[in-house]
Amino acid sequence: MNKSTLVDLADWSGAENGDPDGSTGLTASGQLDSIGIFETLGWAAAMVALDAMSKAASIRVIQAEWNDMLGSVIKIAGSTSHVQSALEAGFLVADAMHPKLDPKAASKTLTRLINRPDEQAIRAILSPEEYNVLIEQFVVKRPSSSPNAISSPEGTFSVNPQSQALGFIETQGFTAVFEAIDTACKAASVEVVGKEKLGGGYVTVVIRGDVAAVNAAVDAAKPRIEGLGKLIACHVIARPSAAALGLLPK
Repeated sequence: MNKSTLVDLADWSGAENGDPDGSTGLTASGQLDSIGIFETLGWAAAMVALDAMSKAASIRVIQAEWNDMLGSVIKIAGSTSHVQSALEAGFLVADAMHPKLDPKAASKTLTRLINRPDEQAIRAILSPEEYNVLIEQFVVKRPSSSPNAISSPEGTFSVNPQSQALGFIETQGFTAVFEAIDTACKAASVEVVGKEKLGGGYVTVVIRGDVAAVNAAVDAAKPRIEGLGKLIACHVIARPSAAALGLLPK
């Protein structure tokens, strides 16, 4: 593997910011205590789970990564106990969003806690930020340094998490999501934040607005998908965490 495609621990430790609440997960020697790997089907479930994880424990989001098999991976760091609690909370949320028709089937969500990750292994676990020119979006990205500031085609605006909500409409098929988002925007006063594509026809549109408006918009959009494509997820995050805001489309 070409060394230039890997990253160094120093780039990700967060040591320059100190560790006031334990969220960076650094030991006294500067080593990462634990890394949590959270992988699930689709982007909506990953974001909803990330919101739950960050509200359940003191963790730091390192990066998100997408693959061409419809999967999203969120990588977090923190003390072992906090990372474990976060992964458990995230798993419950994402697993419920992808119900299994067969109780014996494997879950579409995987989690793994890696204690005291080897420094050389970290250089492969973590990836440089990557922009895919074919789908015109980042497929590996770090959280925004200003999570409450969201960029949209109309410019950059601020979000007050206490009064705002995020809505996710995810389908397999562009026609379905375009029809759904048009219906959503006509049903309530919401703004489109952006969209993400995972390949395989999976596309997610994100909207924002006050909680009541986003709920009304998502409720109106959901039935419009039938017959046009496959519904993957329709979900609302009320009072989104800074972690979720930080990974919204750039």
